[in-house]
Amino acid sequence: MLKIKNLVYVSNGQKILDNINYEFQNGKIYVITGHNGAGKSSFVKCLMGLNRCEGQIFLDDTDITEKSVSQRANLGMGFAFQQPVTFKGVRVLDLLNVNNKNIKVYEQALSDVGLNPQEYLLREINTTLSGGELKRIELASVLVRDLKVGIFDEPEAGIDLWSFNKLSKIFKKFQTKDKITIIISHQEKVLQLADEIIVMENGKIINSGTQEEISTILNSR
Repeated sequence: MLKIKNLVYVSNGQKILDNINYEFQNGKIYVITGHNGAGKSSFVKCLMGLNRCEGQIFLDDTDITEKSVSQRANLGMGFAFQQPVTFKGVRVLDLLNVNNKNIKVYEQALSDVGLNPQEYLLREINTTLSGGELKRIELASVLVRDLKVGIFDEPEAGIDLWSFNKLSKIFKKFQTKDKITIIISHQEKVLQLADEIIVMENGKIINSGTQEEISTILNSR
């Protein structure tokens, strides 16, 4: 369970998130959607500790409000950025090898995201990789971790030529009864993966429910 109470985020004197309350349940896939500027990315960055926010955040029974990004990661939270960063001198294998698992686990994760392990495992994560390649590598790095909460900011960005069916399979494989998956997306096929869709506007959650339950508001956007 990930519980958010009275979350407020202010940046440069502007209120970006306005008193958000929500509870994410284990075993569910949540997709957050809304217009650009609605506060979606700011919200998930607050969850991960990348933004400093007011309010409270609980992971299970632990208050993580004051915990750092690395502390939240150690508690089982992972984040895949919309625009992955490069790491000079770091190989793909180095990025994946955070749990000291069998190398076949890393090979499988790369295969799952559509990359040839023999070609990519020893490559450096630098500017020679395309945006789509970086995105897939970052997805693989989240998939190999033993997470309680996986957060994905527009995972389809930069992989337009990649099958959405493949992306759907990744999230279905990643999701278990003990995990929470949170995805930011506008794409219809990603919305269809959701057990619950969260609609944001002007820094607030204005609606949530299954796609069927909130189809009217989605169709009017």
